[in-house]
Amino acid sequence: MLDQQLVAFAIVAAVITIIPGADMALIARSVLTHGRRAAYVTSLGVCTGLWVHAVASALGLSAVLLTSATLFSAVKLGGAVYLVTLGALSIRRALLVAEPGPRPQGTTAGDARRAFAQGLLSNLLNPKVALFWLAVYAYFLGRLGAVLRRPGVRRALEGVTGALLIGIGGRLAWERR
Repeated sequence: MLDQQLVAFAIVAAVITIIPGADMALIARSVLTHGRRAAYVTSLGVCTGLWVHAVASALGLSAVLLTSATLFSAVKLGGAVYLVTLGALSIRRALLVAEPGPRPQGTTAGDARRAFAQGLLSNLLNPKVALFWLAVYAYFLGRLGAVLRRPGVRRALEGVTGALLIGIGGRLAWERR
């Protein structure tokens, strides 16, 4: 027989996994702009950010973040500004690009570095970090690549992910701990 607390935890974890957050929005953005490989690299950046958070926690640095309202707010506002900037850039692309040309297949080294840095920064600048199955999310979005690259769909998704990033950044900036 399963423990009721374990079942409740599994249900909550599943719901949190399905609800998109900043990391998932960035992965969706990476799929749209540079393909599945870039989304995997973004996910790797997010995971590296988690590793940094884990090491900071083990060293007791996370306790400083939790006890210092000023430091917590600074990290939170830095993350909010970063997300709003990424969101604004996505919306700008959605509005300014009339008909995007064919995107070359593959990910360049520069694309991979940017994707990794975006995932890392998104995670490091989020003091309330949580990660579930981002590589699986990137895989399924990548499988939908042909549909997602249609100009109308791409513009709509750029606009939606941009608005989502701005909304998450705004919520992050204004919420209390």
